Amino acid sequence: MKPERCFLRPNYEISQVITGLWQVADLEKDGSNLDLEAAAENLVEYASEGFDTFDMADHYGSSELISGRAREILQQQHPHSDGTPKARFHTKWCPKPDDMTPKVVRDAIDERLDRLGVESVDLLQFHWWTYQHPGYLDALEGLMMAHESGRIANIGLTNFNADHLWVLLGQKIPIVSNQVVVSMLDQRALEEMTDVAMKHDVKLLAYGVLAGGFLSERWLNKPEPSDSELNDWSKMKYKRFIDETGGWENLQSVLRALKSVSLRYGVSVANVATRWVLDQPAVSAVIIGARLTESQYRQDNLAIFSFVLDEEDRSAIAESMVGTSRLRGDCGDEYREPPFLTASGDLSHHLDSLPSVYEPIAVPGKSDRTQVFSGTKWEKICGHSRAVRIGNRILVSGTTATHGRDEIVCRGDARGQAVYILDKIKAGVTSLGGSLSDIVRTRVYLQNAQDCEAVSLVHGRYFGEVCPANATFEISQLIGDYLVEIEAEAIIEE
Repeated sequence: MKPERCFLRPNYEISQVITGLWQVADLEKDGSNLDLEAAAENLVEYASEGFDTFDMADHYGSSELISGRAREILQQQHPHSDGTPKARFHTKWCPKPDDMTPKVVRDAIDERLDRLGVESVDLLQFHWWTYQHPGYLDALEGLMMAHESGRIANIGLTNFNADHLWVLLGQKIPIVSNQVVVSMLDQRALEEMTDVAMKHDVKLLAYGVLAGGFLSERWLNKPEPSDSELNDWSKMKYKRFIDETGGWENLQSVLRALKSVSLRYGVSVANVATRWVLDQPAVSAVIIGARLTESQYRQDNLAIFSFVLDEEDRSAIAESMVGTSRLRGDCGDEYREPPFLTASGDLSHHLDSLPSVYEPIAVPGKSDRTQVFSGTKWEKICGHSRAVRIGNRILVSGTTATHGRDEIVCRGDARGQAVYILDKIKAGVTSLGGSLSDIVRTRVYLQNAQDCEAVSLVHGRYFGEVCPANATFEISQLIGDYLVEIEAEAIIEE
C-alpha cells in the first residue's frame, strides 16, 4: 500500500501526503547541520514507499541541500524515461518586503535552482509578510516570467489569504496552489478561501493538520504542558493556536471525539484528524512533518487511506468542536498581524523588522505637517500627496488601484481593486504613524452600483472591528479605467 495521489494540474501528479521538512530547521537550530548523506538517504526511503513529494523553504536550514542530494540518488536509481527522478521537490521563497526588482527575483530563483541541483523548480511557493508593501506583485510577475521560460514548472503561494489570492488571479498569475493551515483547530481555509480556490481551480496544500502533534493520542487525557516542556518550534507554535482557539480543555474534548472515531476503524487519532482535513473539498494534499534521522511514521500515515469517515463520524467530531473559537483574520494573517501565532510569538525568527512602505516627508514651512507619496504619475501631475498628517489627523487622498507609476491592478474587477486600494491606504496611514484602527471615515466611489456588495464585503473585512463612518457613491465616471476609488481620514489618539 502506498499513499493515494492527486494532480495539482494536468500532468503534474503528487502524493496526497507530502513530507514536510520544516523540522530540519528545528533540528539544526543549534548551528550544526544534519549529515547530508544520511538525511538524503532518509528522503530516498520515504520516496521508495510512495511518500515522494517533499516540501521545504529557503529558510528551512539545509533542507534544500538535503533534497538536492536525495534527488541525485533518486535520479540514478528510479528515473523517468527522460532521466528525471519521479519524486517532486517543492520549495518556498519568503523574501523580506522590499523592492522586488528583476534581479532580486532572478537571484532568488538561481539560489533555489543551485541548492536543489535542478534546471527547473517543480513548485516554487511564494510568501509575503505584509500586503501593505506592493512588491509582492512585482515578485510574482518575475516568477511568472520564470515560469514562461521554464525555470519554474509551477507557481504556488503559501499563507496568502482569500482576498490577495483573488488579486493575483485577477492579475493573471498562473497560481496552482496555496499552502495554508487547515486543521480541526483552524478552519479559516474552509470559508472564503475554499470558495475562491474551487472557483479558480487552485489546490490547497494543508499544513498544521496535526497541530504540531497535539492532535494525537500522546496528549489525550494529559495535563497541559508548561512552556519549558515545549522543546521544539512546532509545539511552541501550535500551543499558541490551542490557547487562541479555546484552550487545553477544548483540545481534550476534540481528542476524545477523535479517539472514539479511531477505535471504530482501528486507526490512530492522528489518522482521523488527517482524514478529516483531506476530506475538505478544496484540499488536495496534506503536509506531515518529518524529523529526519529520528521519528518516522510512514506506516501509520498509510492508514489514512484505509477508512472513510461517515456522517456519524463527522457529526461527532463537529459536536466536539462546539467550544472552539475561530482564529482571527484569514489564512496566514497570524504572520502579518498580532497576535503572531509563531513559535516565538513574534516575527523575530524571520525578520528583524517590517520596513515602512513610504518615507514621511516634512512639508516645507509647516512644522506640524508631514506627507507621503506612493509614486503614481497622478501625484506628480496633480501636485498631491498620497496622504498628509496634520497634528493628529491623517487625510488620505482618493486612491485607485494604481501599482507603481501607472499600472492598473485587477483591470475590470472591483473586488480586487478594492483590496489593493485598502492596502495602499493602510500603508499611507501607518507610514505616518497611524493604524487601520485610527481611521474614522471612508468614502467609496463606484463606477457601477452592482459592484457595491463585492466592494462592501472587502471594506467589512478591513474595517469590521473599527467601523468608521462611511459613505458609498455611484458616480457617472471615474477618471481612468478604474471601477473603485476610496479616500479615508484617521485621527490618532495622543
